[in-house]
This record gives sequence, structure tokens and C-alpha cells, in this order.
Amino acid sequence: MADTYVLVHGAWHTGAQLEAVAREMRAAGHTVLCPTLAGNRPSDDRARTGLADAVASLVDFVEAQDLRQVRLVGHSYGGMVLSGAAERLLPRLARMVYVNAFVPQPGECLNDLVPPHYRALFDGIAAASGNAVMLPFPIWREAFINDADHALAQQAFDQLNPHPYRTFTEPVVMAQPMAALGVGKSYVNCVLDTALPASMPWHPRLSERLGLFRYIECAGSHEAWFTQPAALARAIVEAGRD
Repeated sequence: MADTYVLVHGAWHTGAQLEAVAREMRAAGHTVLCPTLAGNRPSDDRARTGLADAVASLVDFVEAQDLRQVRLVGHSYGGMVLSGAAERLLPRLARMVYVNAFVPQPGECLNDLVPPHYRALFDGIAAASGNAVMLPFPIWREAFINDADHALAQQAFDQLNPHPYRTFTEPVVMAQPMAALGVGKSYVNCVLDTALPASMPWHPRLSERLGLFRYIECAGSHEAWFTQPAALARAIVEAGRD
């Protein structure tokens, strides 16, 4: 059956970097849209854009397209945006799919969910870069896209853009935990993902915050969007099906 998906990118990305997976899903008959959130568009003010702005941009996109029975798919930081938008979009949602994504509790920010060494790194970069953050290539290469050779890692890194740090420090606005939200939820875990340390894993530490959820495993690293697009497309469709 053909379904409608909105793929929500993570930090440093735009919708364009999700297109390889989207093409695989469209070839299977699905409608797939890949918006770029507020804060990651070329003209956006990285110093001023916060999480609420990114959430509003996703809500506005879904409403402007008048999407119904939509599967929202969030990657990494995109899970913060999904969680903030879920209550406002609830009548339009068929399922929420988190792909190695953050699942906040009400009042948490992304920095609450990462290890101290990331917070220290981001604080230093933001202070020197107009409150924008960018991953250093060695961290990207080894922790985020560890299943790619150097050429692919560099090619992917060159597509990234500075990210507004306020989206990491601003708490998410949610009236209730995701576990209490009356919509189906799924978690896709790319099993080679080392972007978070093993002591603070994506699954089950964050996935179990969804309450009742469908669990799907996939090959690949945190950036399987670049390295394993066909496998990730299949996993997302399996996670999103009725």
C-alpha cells in the first residue's frame, strides 16, 4: 500500500541529504517529502533560530501541504523536532518513526541527552562562531559515518551546513511524554551507529521513552542516509507500515 512520509533531517543537514533514501521509497510506490527545517536553510540566521522555530517550520510544512495519514520520520536531532510538533499535528499523523533519534521528555533540550564532552565541544565552537556549531571532520569521520571510506565521508561532510546552537540548548515544549501520545511509534536502530557512546545508547536508552513502539534494526552508521540508502529505506517502510 502506498503511504505518505515526511523525512525530517538531523543537525547540519538539509532535506537534500535524505533524497537518496527518499528515491528508494518512492520507487516502492510511496509519497516522500524532505523539507528543510528553519535554521538550516541558506538565508537562516544561525544566531537567532531556536528549536521552537524548527518545530514551527515542520508544522507549517505539513499543514501547507494538507498532508493526512502522514508518517513523520525524524533522524537524530530531527527527533527533537518531531517530538515538539507531534501534539500540534496529531490529527494528521498515522505514525511517528525515529531513526537513531533523540526522544526528549517534556522540558528537556538536546544537550541534556548527549555526553558532557559533546556539550563542551559545542559550547566552544558556538562561542567562536556566532552561536552556530559544526562537527569537526575527524569526529564526523570516526563516530558519525564510520562505515564509509574516506572519499565518501569527505563527500558527505562537504554537504553539511553550520547548525544553530539554540536548537540544542532550547527545551522542547511538550504537554506530555511521547509514551502518552495516542499515535503509533517506531524506532529504527542503525546498528553500527557510534555517534553516541555505548554507555549512552540510542536504543534502548532513548527508544524506550516512546512507550509501546515497534523496533526495527538496520545496517549502517548514524549516516546510513549516505552509506546504506536502500537498506534504510526498507527499514523505514517496515517501521512505518500499518
